Amino acid sequence: MARRMAAAVTKGDLGLLLAEEVSRYSLMDLQIIGGRLHAEIIRLPDPYRKQVHPFITEQLFGTHHQLLAMHRSGRFRSMTEPITDRATFVEFCNMIPDGCVRGDESTERLPFRYTPRHRVFYYLMSAFTIFVLDRPGHPVGTPFPGGFRVEEHNGSFYCLIRDREKDVPFSICNFCPALQTEDG
Repeated sequence: MARRMAAAVTKGDLGLLLAEEVSRYSLMDLQIIGGRLHAEIIRLPDPYRKQVHPFITEQLFGTHHQLLAMHRSGRFRSMTEPITDRATFVEFCNMIPDGCVRGDESTERLPFRYTPRHRVFYYLMSAFTIFVLDRPGHPVGTPFPGGFRVEEHNGSFYCLIRDREKDVPFSICNFCPALQTEDG
């Protein structure tokens, strides 16, 4: 899948490819992904958990809906502009396989198996948001610990956390089009 993605040249080509791949996810797959999301969110301390929950849900499932809606309406056929930052996009695609097999579930107590196929869903949604829509991987308004948020000003996106994820090799922040904001 990552190799097929890397071959996409236009935003429309990538959107079509992503929609076709995502269409293969069953309701059971989506329930497993949602269960894993819930398990991760529930571990966060309140009040941060309540603040971030709608944004993370939107990041995965709102984006999933938007991707399929755009596909069904035929919007990708008219999106002929090239992927904005080709080098970063190819680097993102090259990161996906390792990102999908990282982590050890043997220590987790979940009632379902979370496979690399489920993990790649996160990267598929991120690819759509970042490289088709040219938007940040995390929705505008997403709160981060310390009171920071993803912001939009005059059509540009900003994030104080953006450059702090450089040491996390599988973080979507490393590929995000948001600009780093200054501390303050």
